[in-house]
Amino acid sequence: MRVIFLTHNFPRFAGDVSGAFLAVLAKGLQSRGIEVGVVAPSDGGNVGAPDLDGIPVRRVRYASPAAERLAYRGTMAESARTLQGGLSAWSLIRALRRAAREEIDRGADLVHAHWWVPAGIAAPRSRPAVVTVHGTDAALLERSAVARWFARRVLRRVAVVTAVSESAAAQVRRFAGRAVGATHVHPMPVETGLFADRSRGGEGLVVVGRLTAQKRVELAIRALERLDRPTIPLTILGDGPERPRLESLVVALGLEKRVRFLGAQPPAGVAAVLAGADLALFPAVGEGFGLAAAEALMVGVPVVACHDGGGVLTVVPASGAGRRAEPSADSLARSVSDLLSDSGARDSAWLAGQRWRAELSPGHAAEACERWYREALSA
Repeated sequence: MRVIFLTHNFPRFAGDVSGAFLAVLAKGLQSRGIEVGVVAPSDGGNVGAPDLDGIPVRRVRYASPAAERLAYRGTMAESARTLQGGLSAWSLIRALRRAAREEIDRGADLVHAHWWVPAGIAAPRSRPAVVTVHGTDAALLERSAVARWFARRVLRRVAVVTAVSESAAAQVRRFAGRAVGATHVHPMPVETGLFADRSRGGEGLVVVGRLTAQKRVELAIRALERLDRPTIPLTILGDGPERPRLESLVVALGLEKRVRFLGAQPPAGVAAVLAGADLALFPAVGEGFGLAAAEALMVGVPVVACHDGGGVLTVVPASGAGRRAEPSADSLARSVSDLLSDSGARDSAWLAGQRWRAELSPGHAAEACERWYREALSA
């Protein structure tokens, strides 16, 4: 079986964090004897190498180098609202569809589109397709009537629709009218072998994620200021458009000596920081799943999330290994203090993490995908 991943987000080079879980999934599928190729956008005119760790990758040009800024940054929805961004988005969809058709002509059996927009829209009708909704594209359905109009037409015509969490599946059912059953809900994998050792703790709080408005990292910084532990530090792993504003906030609050920004880190770098963390904060709203929270639990690091976190609530319990706070700095600070004072929280986190270690293994996710592929082909 030959499958084409159609996506706007796939690692551009070794160690790139953009869509890293898709590379893990591709390797898992290859280990099951499924041939995987990738069609993804160019980035600023750069098409990169035709192979990434044994996975063939085809980067398609869709605009001038200066205009190829839609993918890999987590800001596609915002960019597409402008006239120029909308034109670039439509050009991207056409380029992805054209390349996918060419891959089908070369013998691809099936297209697996990751995110219903833009890849699901771009998926050709000449082959069965699986569309996976990852979270940001599900959240878009709540905000935009135009998105709902497109999604209904995309998701009702494809053979199989899957989601990374029950939260995302519920949004698809509600706003696009396409049922997503329990057998079609499965999170994307991580390199679980990197998160095998238990954290030693002692190095404070950590936030892992893209620095976008949806991740609400500002809440974590303001919660640190209100925390009744005036020396505990915060490490922020990630990059994005919010970083300059967040760095200015740290200075304004006088927290320069307690907050450090390490930028985007590959999975091994995330594992290294979690190895010394006492607690992880996940203040994002409407998350698709929350892989970073699961990674923290895998190494025995408790997690605080927010009640409106979406799919991450599948991962973070309300007690024991985690806490669920209101989306405010004061509530988050109280939950952090409560969890740090819980002598059994780290043991509970370690136990909870073992479930996610099995659930998020590349082999387990690949097995689920193979079932979806055979279902789509039989349909």
